[in-house]
Amino acid sequence: MKYRLGIRVALRALGAHKVRTGLTLLGIVIGVAAVVAMVAIGQGTRAEILQKVESLGTNLLLVNAGQLKLFAGRPQQVGAVATTLTERDAQAIADEVSGVAAVAPAQSKKLLVKFGEATATTSIVGTTPEFQEVRNFRPASGEFFEDEHLRSAARVAVLGQTVVQNLFGSNDPVGETIRINNVPFKVIGAMEAKGVDISGQDQDDQIFIPLRTALRRVFNLTYLNTIFVSVGDSRSMDAAAADVAELLRERHRLRPGADDDFTIQNQAAILETQEAVSGTFTLLLGSIGGISLLVGGIGILAIMLIAVRERTREIGLRRALGARRKDILLQFLIETCLLSVIGGAVGVLVGVGAGKVVSLVTGWPMLIPWVVALAAVAFSMLLGLAFGVYPARKAAALDPVVALRSE
Repeated sequence: MKYRLGIRVALRALGAHKVRTGLTLLGIVIGVAAVVAMVAIGQGTRAEILQKVESLGTNLLLVNAGQLKLFAGRPQQVGAVATTLTERDAQAIADEVSGVAAVAPAQSKKLLVKFGEATATTSIVGTTPEFQEVRNFRPASGEFFEDEHLRSAARVAVLGQTVVQNLFGSNDPVGETIRINNVPFKVIGAMEAKGVDISGQDQDDQIFIPLRTALRRVFNLTYLNTIFVSVGDSRSMDAAAADVAELLRERHRLRPGADDDFTIQNQAAILETQEAVSGTFTLLLGSIGGISLLVGGIGILAIMLIAVRERTREIGLRRALGARRKDILLQFLIETCLLSVIGGAVGVLVGVGAGKVVSLVTGWPMLIPWVVALAAVAFSMLLGLAFGVYPARKAAALDPVVALRSE
């Protein structure tokens, strides 16, 4: 009963000064909303990065010809075009490196593609049937090419969804004939949509053709630019990368101390780096929101000190009628808790709404961490208690006689 009465009295006291109460709530609302919205955006970005890295394939090593460096977040070739990787290198990795589950050599190049009057410039990827397993690509319609197509250098193609839309619109491309660099290819399948990868490239804007067809009839090349290596056990990634590097150095007759003429990217290392960046970004955003929440707590302190001063006669009267110091202390603490809880609850709703608006406007992903939202409300309540103790103690310490005489 004492707590129920205290809540009723607190609500009546807060309602008597609506503007002051509203301004106090505003500080808490802004703080909690900032924490929820910013952490939601940070967590959404982290989840998207994880999804994009996983979409590359399972336990994946990327072996690229030449030396690659990151420029603006994207791997780019350093120096002239490298011609150091071959089909035999890919076969050697599959045969001699333990723990390797599958290997998919690839060569790619952007070329003009035609179907009737429609044209598009897209990435032509020559690869092997193992590409599906290594890169987690699956056909949405039709089929992927097989070993027989590879051996016979067949002119067959499997299209990404972006290419399908650019050339065929809503029509089914399977069975149609397209021209790649003026060479006719029969479409035997269309891949499932994959979206963009971690470097921002559209994985659906590709056409897949048998590797030997690509090298002999389209590119007129004898070398590869990438070998995708799938490792059976994620715990063996580092060991497999070291074995691949040792094998390639031996095959390429590189002297001790000489730079590698290839680059090996470990998917786990890529993920770890991206998560570290995303974690720092989320922490930064959350810290900014935390500062806003702290400012709201200071607002509670200021408002409650003003309330104690304005309600001095009320406090003196209640003490004269038998209220104890702990009753006065409890009353003011209940008021600060109500401010914090109401402000925190409204702040969560505002934060979720603000995060969705930002996500819609900017295209950034958003993942609402409800644990963080509840923690923000709990923290706002603790903050209210912490900043409300001093005004409450000051009110409880007032001398009844002095309080009754005050104007």
